[in-house]
Amino acid sequence: MNTYLLIILSALVLEYLLDSIGTLLNLKALDPNLPQEFSGHCDAQTYKKSQDYTRINSRFGLITSTISFVVIIAFILLGGFNYIDQYVRALGQGPIVSGLLFFGILFVLSDIMGTPASLYKTFVIEENFGFNKMTWKTYVSDKIKSYALLALLGSAILSIILYLFEKAGTHAWLYAWAAMALFTVVLPPIFTSFIAPLFNKFTPLEEGELKEKLDAYAQKVGFPLTGIFIMDGSKRSTKSNAYFSGFGKRKRIALFDTLLEQQTTDELLAILAHEIGHYKKKHILFGTALSILQSGILFFCMSFFLDNKDLFAAFKMQELSLYAGLTFFSLLYSPIQMVLSVVSSIISRKNEFEADAYSAETLEDSENLVNALKKLSVEN
Repeated sequence: MNTYLLIILSALVLEYLLDSIGTLLNLKALDPNLPQEFSGHCDAQTYKKSQDYTRINSRFGLITSTISFVVIIAFILLGGFNYIDQYVRALGQGPIVSGLLFFGILFVLSDIMGTPASLYKTFVIEENFGFNKMTWKTYVSDKIKSYALLALLGSAILSIILYLFEKAGTHAWLYAWAAMALFTVVLPPIFTSFIAPLFNKFTPLEEGELKEKLDAYAQKVGFPLTGIFIMDGSKRSTKSNAYFSGFGKRKRIALFDTLLEQQTTDELLAILAHEIGHYKKKHILFGTALSILQSGILFFCMSFFLDNKDLFAAFKMQELSLYAGLTFFSLLYSPIQMVLSVVSSIISRKNEFEADAYSAETLEDSENLVNALKKLSVEN
């Protein structure tokens, strides 16, 4: 058997088994007894409902992941990538346009396969447990907007990467890395200012006790807060959250409207302090730097495989192409990505604990944060 095919299939099998075993172990570990720490926040009936929700979602996830696993294995072994490549080539376009069409077809096929599961989860599972607030109109609207954004931003990024690898020779990976680093830095403010408002309405927080306390706290800890906004998260779900975004000295806080309904003013302040803790502890900066470093390693390694005939043979390809090479290397890279995801989870947990500690220390109180997090667990 082709060595590259063996590595890729082994990685896919291992990832599937690890995810499935992890899910089954989590289900086995569910305890029907309400934890003592949640007394007063959650009754036995609500707790049982939360466990039912976990079981149904986990079992549904096992079904969908099994289907996806079987489909991708069959697609590889039956030469599905080659069929798409031959179709694209027959259109007689240049390498960049052909590459965009290749990726576009793969995305559409993947989305078609995933849409039934998405619909069932949203309009059956989430609906049955009282979480879903999304209408069919909103669902379709979100889908159209997502496609449009992918066509615009995705095509731009892919075109640049394909062009650089096509024209820049041995240093192409370095230029592609620089381009990706630039996108990593500029996309967050673009998301905040242009993309997020396409999907949600952001209303400035009205004057009152909450705004006064949030502004006073931000000033106390030296956080450059330029705006506090309420996001209409309730148009899609009853679940709640909060986040901050922005670039440089311009930072803004977004609070889900559902969050305001569920938390007291002091609890909301504790949540805000947690989010500011991520900024103060430089978690966002570190995460961005780590992402840029990983993309550099990815592009460097990729440069050695883009014209590897054995790698293309593993996918039953009749001809070599840059765009297909990018796709195949991403699958070959999956074992490394699996290890990195574990490291990423460890870092994420560490960051969350640090942000919790920052909130408790700067507010000189931990009770409100504890209560806020318990409420989030119960409501979500």
